[in-house]
Amino acid sequence: MPRTLRDIEALLPELDAATADALEDQDLDFKEWPERSREKAVDQVVEMAVCMANGGGGTVVFGVRDRVVGRAAALLGVPAEIDINLLLKAVYDRTDPRLTPVFEELMVPEGTGRLLLMQVYGGLPPYTDSQGRAKVRIGKDCQPMTGSLRRRVLVETGETDFTAGHVEGRPADLLSAAAMEHLRDAARRESAPEDLLHLSDHDLLAALDLLRDGRLSFAGLFLAGHPDALRRHLPRYVWTHARMTSDLGYSDRVDGNDALPVALNRILDRIMADNPISTLELGLFHHEYRAYPEIALREALMNALCHQDFRVGGPLLVSQYPDLIEIANAGGFIGGVSPENILRHRPVPRNPLLVNALVRLRLVNRMNLGVRRMFQAMLMEGKAPPTLAEQGESVLVRFRKQPISAPFRLFVADEGKAGRVLSVEHLLVLHHLLGHPELDTATAARLCQRTEPEARELLNDMETGLGYLERGGTGRGTYWALRPDLHRQLAGPGHPERDRRIAWEAAKTRILSVLKDRARRGGPGLSNQEIRQITHYDRNQVVRLMLELRAETPKILLDGAGRSACYRLDLGQK
Repeated sequence: MPRTLRDIEALLPELDAATADALEDQDLDFKEWPERSREKAVDQVVEMAVCMANGGGGTVVFGVRDRVVGRAAALLGVPAEIDINLLLKAVYDRTDPRLTPVFEELMVPEGTGRLLLMQVYGGLPPYTDSQGRAKVRIGKDCQPMTGSLRRRVLVETGETDFTAGHVEGRPADLLSAAAMEHLRDAARRESAPEDLLHLSDHDLLAALDLLRDGRLSFAGLFLAGHPDALRRHLPRYVWTHARMTSDLGYSDRVDGNDALPVALNRILDRIMADNPISTLELGLFHHEYRAYPEIALREALMNALCHQDFRVGGPLLVSQYPDLIEIANAGGFIGGVSPENILRHRPVPRNPLLVNALVRLRLVNRMNLGVRRMFQAMLMEGKAPPTLAEQGESVLVRFRKQPISAPFRLFVADEGKAGRVLSVEHLLVLHHLLGHPELDTATAARLCQRTEPEARELLNDMETGLGYLERGGTGRGTYWALRPDLHRQLAGPGHPERDRRIAWEAAKTRILSVLKDRARRGGPGLSNQEIRQITHYDRNQVVRLMLELRAETPKILLDGAGRSACYRLDLGQK
């Protein structure tokens, strides 16, 4: 959806700490106005109108340089003589089908004093300019609309929903009674409406819009079809589970053409047969935890099943290695979804009719919670989250086998009892800081898939509200670290980062000892370079080390600046 004037006004102060490019999103772009050529400027307006319309709509803010920090440097503005009505006419005349964006002025004190907002509303793409050229918004970029992207746009808009097509033959000859019962059982476990589940097979499929005028859709076939009918009418659909011994070999393999609920259960049963259990004592109870949480696997498999592209050849492939599980499905990411934004992007179904039926049965969620549940299930046990990648025309999800972290799981449980339910973002930050000494705002933004202002707010809350973090540095050099006592609690003995923290304290003790010895002998202090040689830290780490040490030991003074700067201990100071 396009951003309002108020939304953009609220965003502009962030330019003092970030580039406009960092604030862009699927539905927002900033463009500098080409002052030297009015023709080039109009071409850019038309191009961006087409790009945004093909990407589902959004806002383009003209008059902003997107790769500089500082509001005054970024807001160059649009010349006052540029007529909004002429821009609207140019877009209308030079697009096919016709586009009629809304232009708005935003007055600012910088530059020419005037920014232009072009609000583009999504319609029925694909759109092109009058010469047949087109781009489409993918994430933060406008990419040429190649043949595969044109197909992808049609898929995203539901214009080519393969699962909405009808299967030849009588429904009674296509359906499986066992698959229908699996479907009902799965929906009942998710508390689907009982009045829906009590319907007959025919009426249930009709209520889900999967059966119309006596004809079964491909979505209905995939949800409740007989394996023979699925092989005949969906020949490119097959699932494979293989127990891999190496990249080149496997010990056993099973293929299937079952309906979705049957396939889900069969694949899960095979995975869980080789999914070790750990026992953890929580209070008076002993709880069992799998190396791979079942809820994470179930969500990943459901995503792979309901978002696969039935037109693309290749199986839904589950490869189970001794220390890794990979789940790959045919069909890449669509609608601007990527591994870098999947935690917050709006859901984009490849197969709308199929997904709508699953939503009504409560087997999937419209709020894009499936991926977040995958991440949460792993993170709350102190494990690294799954990784997602796009490989050609497929999406690959990887889970690594990891032991449960008892201190971390106990901490999450205790926080929950205290009414502090940790979000995926909280867990991502905590997990990162158990493996790294510190975290800055930019890294947190990438990690949590949020803007830098949102990441800063999250870190501030974890520092001042929840009390998990400590802040160091100032301005753009600000960083956060786990509070030492919490780090000791979560890391436990033998944790690599715990050892690094011990080494950090040992480094401070070593430097203080050297400074004392030199001060007693009347020798010189220590330069940054000398401290780097002693500690094996880099320049920035030494600066932070000495900031902490000087705060703890006020007798340490800093003489000079730059390369000649030297730390010394004043034994006479009280």
